[in-house]
Amino acid sequence: MKMRELEVRTGVNRETIRVYLREGLVPQPSRPARNVADYGDEHVRAVLAVRKLQRDSAMTLPQIKHVLRGGAATRPVGAAAFAHLEELLSARVGVRHSLVQLDVLIRQIPHAADDAKALDSIGAIQLVDTPEGPALSMTDAGLVNIWGRMREAGFDEERGFPPEILGYYIEAAQYVAGKEAQLFLERVEGRIDEDEAASMLEFALPTMLEFFGLIRLKAFLRNIGRATRGDAIDVVAPVDKAGT
Repeated sequence: MKMRELEVRTGVNRETIRVYLREGLVPQPSRPARNVADYGDEHVRAVLAVRKLQRDSAMTLPQIKHVLRGGAATRPVGAAAFAHLEELLSARVGVRHSLVQLDVLIRQIPHAADDAKALDSIGAIQLVDTPEGPALSMTDAGLVNIWGRMREAGFDEERGFPPEILGYYIEAAQYVAGKEAQLFLERVEGRIDEDEAASMLEFALPTMLEFFGLIRLKAFLRNIGRATRGDAIDVVAPVDKAGT
């Protein structure tokens, strides 16, 4: 979309949007040609998020900038403030909501249509009906692409690996993510500043994903070893050891 449509969809004038862009509060647009700027749904959400922080949390642009860059602030954090920061944090950690038409994926990934429907059925992604046909977010398109690469490595229906088999990932991810959100909010609400909380989240999301991946790898290899020795694989339900 062009700047005029961005103004209409957000209710924010272009001069203000340009200030947001200049301050680094909104992602820069893509530029397919000189003097041409294209904006997406992520820009709509970012502009609205900044505006909401200004109005609902009485934050100034410098304060919002500090939240994103780790500057000083004095106001304690509350759960509502994190709801306001959700879209800004999504942009910082690489979650992209702009839509990709399923037809485009099909041209690139042979089984994209079937895989997308299967992943949608187990809640891994969400297919969106549009006038142009089914679509999905760029992040969800990335998940379909990952499973396409798994297919190329041999994980297909013939070997007993339909995409629906990934359902246990959804359950595990929902448990871990829910527990992470609960623990974080319980421990920081009212205790630290907004800028510190935002910086912590930006660092923690990818870092703890790496931590979880290594823990999972250790457990996987341990279970492969158990199976080759004739022992039972250790499959257990999540246990709360956080003491909450």
